[in-house]
Amino acid sequence: MTDLGLDPSIPDVLELEIGAVANGGWCVARHEGRVVFVRHTLPGERVRARVTEVTRNFLRADAVEILEASPDRVVPPCPFAGPGRCGGCDWQHASLAAQRRLKAAVVEEQLRRLAGIDRTVVVEEVPDPHHDEDVMAARGPGLGWRTRVQFAVRDDGVVGLRRHRSHQVEPIDECLIAHPGVEMMGIERKRWPGAATVEGIVSAATGDRLVALRERATRSRGGGRRSVKVPRLDVPVRLLRGRGVPGSTMPYVREEAAGRLWQVSGGGFWQVHPGAAQALVDAALAALEPKPGELALDLYCGVGLFAGALADRVGRDGLVVAVESDTQAVRDARFNLKDLRNVSIEQGRVEDVIAELEFGRERRPAGAGRPGRGGSGRGAAREREGGVRADVVLLDPPRTGAGRQVVERVAELAGRKIAYVSCDAATLARDLAYFGECGWTLQSLRAFDAFPMTHHVELLATLIPG
Repeated sequence: MTDLGLDPSIPDVLELEIGAVANGGWCVARHEGRVVFVRHTLPGERVRARVTEVTRNFLRADAVEILEASPDRVVPPCPFAGPGRCGGCDWQHASLAAQRRLKAAVVEEQLRRLAGIDRTVVVEEVPDPHHDEDVMAARGPGLGWRTRVQFAVRDDGVVGLRRHRSHQVEPIDECLIAHPGVEMMGIERKRWPGAATVEGIVSAATGDRLVALRERATRSRGGGRRSVKVPRLDVPVRLLRGRGVPGSTMPYVREEAAGRLWQVSGGGFWQVHPGAAQALVDAALAALEPKPGELALDLYCGVGLFAGALADRVGRDGLVVAVESDTQAVRDARFNLKDLRNVSIEQGRVEDVIAELEFGRERRPAGAGRPGRGGSGRGAAREREGGVRADVVLLDPPRTGAGRQVVERVAELAGRKIAYVSCDAATLARDLAYFGECGWTLQSLRAFDAFPMTHHVELLATLIPG
């Protein structure tokens, strides 16, 4: 028996019949009435699974022997995938078509359970506009897409990736889902003593490369902070140590989407799949149908991707108000959109900014600074002309979602349509339930396979007043 802390009567290995897929890369089985969440298996399989965790309400386990295989099962292409190994990929043992069906089933279940919405979901392939056919053919379908990879580093400087639900590092010499531009750096094949994490970043569009290095919190014998000795990499890269110096110029990569170049500094947010940014912009514009002269809100705007695309559609007589809290992202957004006079960038937490944001006769945020540079939309008189609203609102919150406070305020501010971009089906479904309480209805939902081999999926929900 394995001592798992709560119930020594549970065997180390269970023989299980696998049922439906669950959120997070698990499938569901039962042992003596208790739910078991099992990884490395597929619905309909019969497996032997090693128990990895026991709680009062459920078990977790890894399938270590497949007794009856699903027809969707394939041999994992990566030698580091599997029980007890790298935790980065959930579905390498499933065909790509099966992966998308599993993700769709999870989204449908979350919508039904958390929002009371019955909706058929189809997960769409995301094309890579920059792929090299020879390189990608050598890697295989669903591989070579991740343009940002954060590697963990052991105490001895060996590089790898975290094991599932663990701080332990699985040493690797190649990550098959990493973009070839990341692999060309040779990060995994070097030693990084003194480093905590090493992130390889590449732009598939421009070829820019950046390594973001975070040091361990250790001290040298002299009492000073021990510095990482950076190895010689296989190709030239820009190097960022820590978070950089506030206010200084930070190393960046240039990305391309929506007909523009985008500066993304340091480890700033950008979609990791080379085709995801363009796919989401196209989907958002098709959903919102912004018109010349309209007012648009872009919440959690990052470096300005959606704000720039919306600005082109609303034209010189329209206005886009973009809100972002991260200081470096705001700097990047203002640089990226400095030529657009119809964009106002507001810095602050979204919930704080929109709580005070109102629109007067000129349909500009009260007290806002010069468009393109932003100011504070929260200090001047707020005369509202019959309760003027934003025609369309787009929000792209972090994985934790927007939450009730933001949803309720967005429901007040929005006029015609809302587009909600999400990478987490559970928090999206929760927030859709809040929107429903505020009188908004889900018009459409699109799902994009922006993270092949993993359980993650990118979603775009469109809401209209109901």
